[in-house]
Parts: sequence; C-alpha cells; structure tokens
Amino acid sequence: MSSFTLSFVPEIRFGAGRLGDIAPLAEAKAGKGAAVLLVADPALKELGITAQAVDILARAGHATEVYDGFTGEPSVADIDAAATQARRHDAKAVIGLGGGSALDTAKLVACCAVSGQPAAAYALRATPLPKNRLALIAVPTTAGTGSEVTRVSVYADANKVKVWAWGEELKPDVAILDPELSVALPAAVTAGSGLDALVHAIEAATNKQANPGNDLYCLKAISLIAANLERAVTHPADLAARGAMLLAACYGGIGIDNCGTALAHNISHAVANLAPIAHGRATGLAMLATMDWVAEGNRPGFARVSEAMGTNDAVAGFDRLVRASGVAVSPGLSGITAEALARHMAAPANAPMRKSTLRYPTDGDLVMLAERFLSLR
Repeated sequence: MSSFTLSFVPEIRFGAGRLGDIAPLAEAKAGKGAAVLLVADPALKELGITAQAVDILARAGHATEVYDGFTGEPSVADIDAAATQARRHDAKAVIGLGGGSALDTAKLVACCAVSGQPAAAYALRATPLPKNRLALIAVPTTAGTGSEVTRVSVYADANKVKVWAWGEELKPDVAILDPELSVALPAAVTAGSGLDALVHAIEAATNKQANPGNDLYCLKAISLIAANLERAVTHPADLAARGAMLLAACYGGIGIDNCGTALAHNISHAVANLAPIAHGRATGLAMLATMDWVAEGNRPGFARVSEAMGTNDAVAGFDRLVRASGVAVSPGLSGITAEALARHMAAPANAPMRKSTLRYPTDGDLVMLAERFLSLR
C-alpha cells in the first residue's frame, strides 16, 4: 500500500435541531457576547431560517448582523462588501448559513475582515491567507458542495471568471449538519446538489490522488447518495433521507479536500465562464457525458465505485440516478461551440482538474468531450 496523508477534519455536529448549537459555539470560539456576522443565503429569509438563527444568537447575547446581498455564486464584490460589514460590526465570528455560495463567502470573509485585503488578492493563492482569521462556523442547508469541511472557496473575479482561494485557514472550525434546514429545498436544487456531492466522491476516489484512507469517506458518500437521492427529491420532509444526503455531501467534501476533483469539474468550471448554469447540474451532466471515457483509464477504481453504488456497472448506475433525479439532461447551451468550451477546459485555472484525471485528456480529447457534454439528451 502506498503512503498517503489525510488533512484534519473540522468538528462536525449532526442531527435535527443542531442549528441551536450556533450560540454556544459562537461563545466558545469567539467569547461571551461576541459580535457575529451571519452570511446567509437570501432564500432563507423568506423561509424564516435566517430570523431563527439571529434569534438563537440574540437570546445568548450575541449582537448579530446579516449579510445576504449576493445572488448566485459569490463574487469579489460580495465578499468585499460582507468583509467591510464584519469590520464595521467588529465581528469576532462569522457564521455561513446556506448553500455553497454562502459558505464560500463566509470562509473568505473570516479572512478578509481581519487582513483588510480584498478577496481578489487571494485568488489562486496570490497572497497568503491570514493566520488569525475570525472564528468560523459553517451550517449547510444544501447537500452538495461539502464546503463546510474544505479548505477552498470558489468565487468570481471582477471579470466574472471563476477562481479559487485555498488554504487551511479557510477550513471552518465547526460544521453543523441539521437536516431540518434542508426540507424546504426545491426538488431541482436537491437533485443538482446531490449530484454534485456524488461527483465529488466519485472523482476523489478515482483520480490520480485517490488513496485507501480517503476512500473510506468517498465510498460511504457514494453508497449514501445512491440509496437516498431519489427519496430526498420525492419526499423532501423525510429527515432520514435528508440527513443521509447531508452526511454524504460532508464526506464528499472531505474526499475532495484530500484528493481533489477531475474531468467533470474541469468541464463544469469551464462552462460556467461561458454561460449561467447551476454548478451541481453542470457537474452531474459533465460526468454523465464523460464517465465511460474516464473509467476506461481506471477500471479497478470504478469497480469500487460500482460496488459502493450497489450495481455491477457504475456508468449505467450513474446514468440512472441522474435521470431519476429529474434534472434536465440537455445542457441547453446552443450558443456555445465545442471548440470554445474546450479552450476554457484547457485554461491554466482548470489545469489541475485536467491533470488529476487518470486518463489524461489531450487537446483533441477536450474537443471531443466538450461535444459529448453539449450534445447530451
């Protein structure tokens, strides 16, 4: 067995009603009565979840301000505005509440609020992250990105190009997984985020960095999603299914934190620079279009995926899950050519995902694979 290293995992608190833990955690991590900035998905306001979180904190003496001014995936402007608000509020802790956008924003805000640097400074590790960031608690309300346990934040730069910041400083202190917070998710969001989590686990278990230690998380995530995704979509109030999906997304996040992603994420990040498309759906469709091609380069790895999915054929099993989830399979990107998408797939920012794919795609392969993605039906 070859050697490997696994990164540390934040404290994880799981269970219905665990949102109530944010107040004692804020006190433990930042001090009694510490001011808090709550970075919340704007959709949670209408559901009453944002107000519920603020009330929990207020009853424990934590003065709380809310930043929920972003729409879609976070941008440098969103992060900088929230960091300014955190400094003005003298926040000692940042809580991210929502999907990947809210969590990725909160993670960088905890750093930018202390350093005074704009978010753009941290793109692609151009500037070291501060060692003394604010206390950071992540509360996902979707089961997809796994951002609550990763050292990465994904956001758009001033030119609306997707970039990354990464470092141990971005990893939250605590992740709270409360299935009650996800029951109001629309079916399409449940499906898309669930496919994102599934792709995370599959890619981390089959790319060049995959290792047996990390497979413990990845294969369990695959098993949980295969057994619970359809149920979570069709029976949104089923807390057992919702909880299983939250755990799976968390395990998938641990998986990519240790071993990264591969070709499907290369495609989804590339296409995001050309057209607006939900990340989870784009990633799921990218794997649907390319999984058989990638699997040819790693039959043993995909045999383990098949076993975790409870099927003899991981490619067919993934296809069935995608279509059963109800996501629209056609990308609907008629204005984009395969050549244009392939150029973005070959861009330096997307090179790590290309290089980590065990069956390395040549430039010619990229065009062929882009065509596969765009012609999905």
